Parts: sequence; C-alpha cells; structure tokens
Amino acid sequence: MIRRDFCKTLPCAALGAVATLSVGKNSTVKEADMAKKVTAVKAKVLSVKGTCSLGHKVGDVVTFTETGVQGKICIHALYSMMPAVFAMLYDAQFPWLEDKDKKTHPCTDAANPVVFEIAKVREG
Repeated sequence: MIRRDFCKTLPCAALGAVATLSVGKNSTVKEADMAKKVTAVKAKVLSVKGTCSLGHKVGDVVTFTETGVQGKICIHALYSMMPAVFAMLYDAQFPWLEDKDKKTHPCTDAANPVVFEIAKVREG
C-alpha cells in the first residue's frame, strides 16, 4: 500500500490518536514543555573510561544551535553524534527513549569510550 492510499483509508483524527500513543505514561516530558521550541542541543560528558585523546572530562558541555557549535568536542564524537543532534534540533522524537528530550551517545573509540548525554534545550 502506498502512503497516499494509507492516508485515505485512515482518517486524520485516527492518525492524531496514533501519534499521541507514542508519548506514554512513562515519558518524563510534559506536553506543555514539548510545545516549546527547541533552541539548542547540549552534549554533556557523563563518563570517560580510559584516556580521551582530546581530554574530555566529566561535566564538559558542547552546545549546538542552528548557527554553530560552542565548546570543544572531538571530531570523531562530533561526526558520530551529528545525526542525532540535527534531528533533536528539529524536535525529532525517538520512541524508545523514556525521556523524549534526552539520549545518551557513546563516542566511537571503543578502547577509551566517552559517553555523552544529548539534551534538547527548549525556549522559556
């Protein structure tokens, strides 16, 4: 079935109901908060095991906006997290996350992993 046929067979009201099911009772993001625009995404270092070649430390924060990046980040970690950061800047929802505004992301160095928390920053 092609998408247009699907849209014709399922009323728009039903599509809205299906969309609301993805934000379940376990979600820690309130509906009013989700209505606020995402202004930035912050990546905070949660843990470092081994020796990070760039010197990331727990608590380091990098901020991503539509106009640039503020802070220091390893090019390998940056490259691997950009799809999620970009999606989160435009308020994408990852249905498997308990908190729809936060996710963890490991850098690609398996011998010296740095784990980041990527979080949406909403206006107000």
